[in-house]
Amino acid sequence: MHLADGIVPVGMALAGYGASAGLTALALSRINRLPDPGAGLPRAAMLVTVFFAASLIAIPVPPASVHLMLAGLMGICLGWYAMPAILVGLFLQAVMFGHGGLTTLGLNGLIFGLPALAAYGLWARMGQRWPDLAAALAGGGAVLLALGLFAALVLLGLPPQLDAGAERLALAALVLAHLPLVLAEAVIVVVLLRVLRRVEPRLLAHA
Repeated sequence: MHLADGIVPVGMALAGYGASAGLTALALSRINRLPDPGAGLPRAAMLVTVFFAASLIAIPVPPASVHLMLAGLMGICLGWYAMPAILVGLFLQAVMFGHGGLTTLGLNGLIFGLPALAAYGLWARMGQRWPDLAAALAGGGAVLLALGLFAALVLLGLPPQLDAGAERLALAALVLAHLPLVLAEAVIVVVLLRVLRRVEPRLLAHA
């Protein structure tokens, strides 16, 4: 679920770059306040690989195909590192496999980055007391938020000459096809975090 090149006006694409740059600058400033800002880089590199690889596994769900987003997992495991890490992953997806576009990289960064940071905030508040509930809400909620952002940006960028009704119907079908992913990612994040809490809890130490 990426915005492709040419799907939104140039002004929106430029605004997306500006917003993503501002959010990334905020994330980097928070990272630089940490006692050892470089300590999270290996973890970020590992999660970028997972984020990148997950996009290559497409599951047909008519009338579309879906793939794991993992924005919730990125937020929980990386915290503020998630925003720059997601941008790196999206850039590689666009350049190497044509997922999304370079002109819409900023907007796609918002579609995935904002849900990741929201998942981080949710986990930081609830993760210690209710880890499974927090993981499920972060994993599934990140997908819902990403779907909402994607739909809103597509609707805002629709050219006036297109049939708005037909485009809304197609967009609704695309969003509905992704709804099973909400449950799937909730379950996946719960299971993965259970494993991490037992095997390598330091991966969640930032929360």
